[in-house]
Amino acid sequence: MQPEHFDVVVIGAGPGGYVAAIRAAQLGLSTACVDAWVDARGNPSPGGTCLNAGCIPSKALLDSSHHYHNLRHLLPAHGIDAKEITFDLARMQARKNKVVDTLTRGVKGLLRKNRVESITGLATLSQGKRIEVALHGGKGHRILEGKNVILATGSVPIHIEVAPVDGERIVDSEGALAFSTVPERLGIIGAGVIGLELGSVWSRLGSKVTIFESLPDFLPAADRKIASQALQSLTRQGLDIRLGSRVKRARAHSQGVSVDFDDHGGASALEFDRLIVAVGRRANTEGLDPAAAGVLLDEQGRIRTDADCRTDAEGIWAIGDATSGPMLAHKASDEGVAVVERIAGGVGHIDHRLVPWVIYTHPEIAWIGSSEADLTEAGVDFRSGSFPFLANGRALAAGETTGMVRMLSDAATDRILGVHILAANASELIAEASVAMAFDASAEDIARTVHAHPTLAEALHEAALACDNRTIHL
Repeated sequence: MQPEHFDVVVIGAGPGGYVAAIRAAQLGLSTACVDAWVDARGNPSPGGTCLNAGCIPSKALLDSSHHYHNLRHLLPAHGIDAKEITFDLARMQARKNKVVDTLTRGVKGLLRKNRVESITGLATLSQGKRIEVALHGGKGHRILEGKNVILATGSVPIHIEVAPVDGERIVDSEGALAFSTVPERLGIIGAGVIGLELGSVWSRLGSKVTIFESLPDFLPAADRKIASQALQSLTRQGLDIRLGSRVKRARAHSQGVSVDFDDHGGASALEFDRLIVAVGRRANTEGLDPAAAGVLLDEQGRIRTDADCRTDAEGIWAIGDATSGPMLAHKASDEGVAVVERIAGGVGHIDHRLVPWVIYTHPEIAWIGSSEADLTEAGVDFRSGSFPFLANGRALAAGETTGMVRMLSDAATDRILGVHILAANASELIAEASVAMAFDASAEDIARTVHAHPTLAEALHEAALACDNRTIHL
């Protein structure tokens, strides 16, 4: 079988892969994109984990459950009372599925519009830059050859021996998005991004949620003051977050799941109706056979790349979750664009120091740049400014006063080094910090920028003022 030749072959159609393929086509490169994901009906479903079983469906359920929670707990303070409040989980799930279907169909349309050759199947590398694709549904094979190959195979949930996932009683993050009933007692292993978001969904809908976290600190990557306040807020919402608790064994049975664990009090056990394993994700290289093409993996099984996303094999690149760095959709997308523009002879810029993080609990947690601990460890002299949303007019009017903004700036130059936010809509507020830091702005630049009143964004303005000890409204 003769190979089909392309300028660029992208393996994986998640946020990194499909964006790379579209940008390559925009730049006039003949492009193929191979993806193995299909929906429940067996139809191609590009978008990767993010669209199909991660970012998008989880946010759809977070939004639905948040409306229900507000109806019960927030709106009465606004003078809005509703009697006999109920919810229909089947309709929530149907809405979630419709959102996913709309977006995956949109990606298919974008690939088609940009004349990307979309191929559904499992790709395997061979010598050089040749790819064998086993087509979905046993429809044979295709052989592709690219002048350049971009590996964007994403990640999969980590499974652990002590809690074997069975898809029924013990599930991973994908299974936890598809519950048909609300578990009365829900256990979660892992108090990271996934565990907290899924715990929030089901807690709002009535589950008694217990989260086991083996680490002694809550969200160690986040700013310590933000993490402490977030832990207090989530605990008040009903999440039982047990730090320093290591699960020794989880056993599914006809009535639920028995979980044995060790904590500060010694050996203990609890019973749950369902258990979610959310201990992280690992690079997905299933079936890829990277070694056949000279692509090397690191000690964690991730595809090894340099700072420009090049692998050890000439002309083969890797982006997104399959490589080192944060497993974030927007990081993958920007890497995809950068790689393609390098292939086309352009600059291809991405600053990995300025990738924002967001946890979509309520309030949301977002940050960019360095934390106070990072700067202290590095010996950087810095100033900090904070402002609580309790003193923000818009937050007070909305009844969303939990949280704060923390801004860190260089003590000598005043350049912003990090911004950390706990707030309703922190995911939107962090964008101002992202833009400011991309242009090497100082805290003084933010302090002298007019912010509309009343807005939540005024808290960033006040935090910038606080870096120079001249906060107005506190």
